[in-house]
Amino acid sequence: MVIGSISSIQDANSAGHEQPSPLGWGRWLMPSVGDLIYVAMLGLLTFTNLSERLLGDAGIGWHIRTGQLILATHAIPRVDPFSSSMAGHVWFAWEWLFDVIVGWLDSAAGLNGVVLFAALIIATVFAWTFGLLLRRGTNIFVALALVLLAAAAATIHFLARPHVLTWLLTVLWFWILESSFGFRRAARERTWLLWMLPPLMLLWVNLHGGFLIGFALLGIYWISAAWQWVRLPSERFEDVLKKIRAARDVRTLAFIALLSAMATFVNPYGWSLHLHVYRYLTNRFLMDHIDEFQSPNFHLVAEKCFAGLLLMTLIGLAVKKREGTGAEPSQGLVILFAVYAGLYASRNLPIASLLLILVIGPWLSSWFLSLAERAEAMRPGRFSLFHFWRRMQAVECSLRGHLWPIAAVVLACGIAANGGKLGATTVMDAHFSEKRFPVKAVTYLQEENIQGPVLAPDYWGGYLIYRLYPRWRMVIDDRHDFYGEDFLKSYLKMVHVEPGWDGFIHEHDIGCIIVPRDSALASILAETTGWKDVYHDEAAVVFVRTS
Repeated sequence: MVIGSISSIQDANSAGHEQPSPLGWGRWLMPSVGDLIYVAMLGLLTFTNLSERLLGDAGIGWHIRTGQLILATHAIPRVDPFSSSMAGHVWFAWEWLFDVIVGWLDSAAGLNGVVLFAALIIATVFAWTFGLLLRRGTNIFVALALVLLAAAAATIHFLARPHVLTWLLTVLWFWILESSFGFRRAARERTWLLWMLPPLMLLWVNLHGGFLIGFALLGIYWISAAWQWVRLPSERFEDVLKKIRAARDVRTLAFIALLSAMATFVNPYGWSLHLHVYRYLTNRFLMDHIDEFQSPNFHLVAEKCFAGLLLMTLIGLAVKKREGTGAEPSQGLVILFAVYAGLYASRNLPIASLLLILVIGPWLSSWFLSLAERAEAMRPGRFSLFHFWRRMQAVECSLRGHLWPIAAVVLACGIAANGGKLGATTVMDAHFSEKRFPVKAVTYLQEENIQGPVLAPDYWGGYLIYRLYPRWRMVIDDRHDFYGEDFLKSYLKMVHVEPGWDGFIHEHDIGCIIVPRDSALASILAETTGWKDVYHDEAAVVFVRTS
């Protein structure tokens, strides 16, 4: 029954590609399920309150200002321009290419442009993943359920930050490697795609530090090819040919990896960037105190969705064992990598979820369809749900136009360029939430011309840079790799109001402090001589020095 299910999937796919479509011209006009996923995600993330979620991390503020600084000076910064406490210190703007993009978008269309860019990338990632699942033989309903579950798990990091480009590049990287060495092994004509990897790495290393994921995937497929080369016997002629092909794959992947590694040195900082990334990721204090590097809390919704994907992965592995075929070495290693990455740090949940569903989709589909066949065999003569699924699969694969996503993109770009207005009605209004950020407090600072330097929690620093730079300098923001362990230890002592907490304030000659209204620091500053509460609202309190 399992073999029959797999062939049914392949028949459905081939039906969509080879048989004449009954839709005629409708296949160019009718939206596919993938198109609907794209349009729905784009609309929700740009035209609803979910746009505030994309601006839920203040770090986008310093990314925007960095990009605008690069565009204005035509130079990539080597020292910090934003901080009063670390002014003149060496700084690695290692995501400078992303900064240039969002800096230009903010200048052209404000935050609407920045949010639209992030929404376009996120929608592309999940709509494309859905299409890849179908092409890999996954049933349309299984693919839809997996994509929605992965998107729910990824909401933990739905932010207008450079990591969304790493999501896109990871899916692209996986598709290229899998097209050459994985599920569609017979499609040898796609091996030329491998030569796209070094240029993509050149782009990736200047967009986001997640370029290391590309090397992890390259290593996985190299190990898989090497394992096949070592374990294949040399007794039969067919085995000898396979062994020769495996040896060629080992050499090709090693050469591609070497070229990709060389491409990573084409960045503004050369080998110093690699050393900086290594020191950052191996610093135990930073990894233990930065929230996004903490392991997932499975009491929350996104993490529960990832736990569901882990359960489905176990079911998929059981299905493969029952078939007697087992997973390919590359598939097993991708699963191990995704599970480890997702359990190690919550920021990895989107990448882990995408990789898991791309591997297990065909496995779950064969199991799901075998269950459907058995159920229909027990009730002959009734409505054939299995036949309906096959028909839907064929229709989905026959649709070609993608006119709806194109129209949605053109419309959204036009609205963003028009200040968020459709005619006289404002339909796009991307902004930082007043409940999450000290929006009114910063406005008060600007109006009263209060003197700095300004101290705010690190998770607000990027927002203050966006609003106040270059007039004011911040004491700290969320560039933790820049400030380092010693600085952050002193800062956390102040935040937690531990003995000697005011040493940080005196050391950096702070003139103004903005803190959350209900924080311990706000309470003790209200009782501390030399500080005065000059403004407060539901989000923040502003203290200024009186002596």
